[in-house]
Amino acid sequence: MEPQFWLQRWREGRTGFHQATPTPQLLRHWPALALAAGSRVFVPLAGKSLDLLWLAGQGHRVLGVELSPLAVAQFFDEHGLTPQVHASRYGTHHVAGEIELICGDVFELDAAALADCAAVYDRAALIALPPDLRRRYVRELHARLPAGCRGLLVTLEYPPHEKQGPPFPVPEAEVRELYGRDWTVATLERCDILAQQPGFAAEGVSALETVAYRLAKR
Repeated sequence: MEPQFWLQRWREGRTGFHQATPTPQLLRHWPALALAAGSRVFVPLAGKSLDLLWLAGQGHRVLGVELSPLAVAQFFDEHGLTPQVHASRYGTHHVAGEIELICGDVFELDAAALADCAAVYDRAALIALPPDLRRRYVRELHARLPAGCRGLLVTLEYPPHEKQGPPFPVPEAEVRELYGRDWTVATLERCDILAQQPGFAAEGVSALETVAYRLAKR
């Protein structure tokens, strides 16, 4: 789970986590956050997700952070976008329209970088991290988001002994333990998706659910 792990996966094209359409839970539950037009949305470990385009299409300013330069380049190339590029202490910024993608280490972002983020969207970050990094991710990175920030979190749950992550299963009890100190957590949806994920079944996973949560920073 060192950075080289993810860089290698992008180099080898082993990106089964990338979805060809926007995330269904995002489409169903994002309106419940009731964000004002023009709000800035933070998307950690963004990859080349189509969710970035969808969020921008809702009138949001999107701030994504991604470790792999290949993922960043592919995102803009595949959508015919030519970004303006500049460097900062956070990494290399690529800006096209309302979308800004920083190629860098998400843990290097400080409170100043996130100060105007009204929301955070996480479909593939928490579940990509092993337990020790999950705790650091929430207790350090999310602590830098401003009070009043709202969030949509999407996780996976499956019997942990049946598959070696990533993606890792993150049970609801762990979500509430991780976020409960600083965030209000509400469960929005729990769906059985095993039939739609033949790769998990092929690995011997007997049960697979996706869970969506609404978050609010106190």
